[in-house]
Amino acid sequence: MPFSSRIQERSRDVAFAPEASRTGLFSWRRKAATGVAAVLALGMGYGVVFGHNGLTAYQQKRAEEHRLHDQMQQLDRENARLRGHVQRLQNDPGAIEHQAREELHYTRAGEVIYTLPGPEPDGKPTKTQP
Repeated sequence: MPFSSRIQERSRDVAFAPEASRTGLFSWRRKAATGVAAVLALGMGYGVVFGHNGLTAYQQKRAEEHRLHDQMQQLDRENARLRGHVQRLQNDPGAIEHQAREELHYTRAGEVIYTLPGPEPDGKPTKTQP
């Protein structure tokens, strides 16, 4: 049987095939393709939200950025305060005297210092012995 006659027979078989079986096959393929596309879309959506660089990681990094920014501002304020304190100690003899009296308990001639007990670490005042 020549090749062209086989093609004609096959096309005749397809032409005479019941229409329901062809549409059923196409319907099944369409449903399978839709299901695969849905699974892929769900997988990609999961990756976008929960992946290594997903939305949750982005939100965590933004929160950490805000926390670090606030901490940096607080440290800048503390740094400026300490710079001012250093300048006062370098230029103002009264500030030096105040610091020496406060931390080292220095006195002038004839002065007496009375030291009161401070609170204990748990916040309760200390009891003095009579």
